[in-house]
Amino acid sequence: MSHAVRHPSWFDPLLTAAAPVMWGSTYLVAAEWLPPDHPLTTAAIRTLPAGLLLVLATRAFALPIAPVRLIVLALVNIGLFQGLLFVAAHRLPGGIAAVIGALQPLLLLALAWQVDRDRPAAFALGAAGLGILGMALIFAAPEATYDAAGLAAAFGATASMAVGSFLSRRWRGTSPLLPFAGWQILIGGVALLPFAVVMEAPLPALSLVQGAAYLYLVVAGTVVAYPLWLRGLSRLPPGAVASLNLLNPLTAVVLGWLVTGPTPTPREFAGMGVVLLSVAVLQGATTAPNRLPAHFAAATGRTDAVPPSLSKP
Repeated sequence: MSHAVRHPSWFDPLLTAAAPVMWGSTYLVAAEWLPPDHPLTTAAIRTLPAGLLLVLATRAFALPIAPVRLIVLALVNIGLFQGLLFVAAHRLPGGIAAVIGALQPLLLLALAWQVDRDRPAAFALGAAGLGILGMALIFAAPEATYDAAGLAAAFGATASMAVGSFLSRRWRGTSPLLPFAGWQILIGGVALLPFAVVMEAPLPALSLVQGAAYLYLVVAGTVVAYPLWLRGLSRLPPGAVASLNLLNPLTAVVLGWLVTGPTPTPREFAGMGVVLLSVAVLQGATTAPNRLPAHFAAATGRTDAVPPSLSKP
């Protein structure tokens, strides 16, 4: 008996990839045009207005999902993730958090395997390993010393985003995209605000350029990027979505080279190629026909998934 399976088109990964590319561009914006030493304040500024804008624009004043689930998603996707990333950035050499972040595809594949019984193909696991290798080639610094608390924070941030992506995919159900994103961003921003006030000095008076940079973080880096990411989570398998997040640090490296220099070394160019290969292979390995299990349809309301018994030979 044959089952016709409509698997994600090229448009879905392309649109989802726009989110980590925009996130990658925010590193350059923050480094070049924002006041230094205010990462938590910046995180609160980019999330609170963005979440409020999405909620007000859609007039979605009723919570899109159960309150406890919404708070959990807001914390792991926004509050906890941003806080741990802040600790890692201050205690580790630049780029090490990106290497640890490259574990995210493996974590999402593992979650799908253990929770949903969706066993990943060996090919997909190998491609996820390639992503880690590529990041190591770009960022590894053998002479660097690593702080234990910084490493723990980086692993925690990676795990937080992986769990948040996995739960967002399972818990969204039929909730409209923009309210689902807006409420998470708003609650996450509220959670970040007291830490920013207590732990950081007040912002200095902002120039016009700095104001425009903050506006870019709010609009492109949050209002546009985060709903695109959540849309991808509802349309693509976990490994495919997580692999696209490798484009985040890759974009930061390329934009840094184009805008400020210096030219990447041959090893770094090789690492970029390996990362792109990993992303491409994971897209094919996880979105091919018969790779969309039945729980995907149950969680998202889609009809293009097949039962697990039919999804594997």
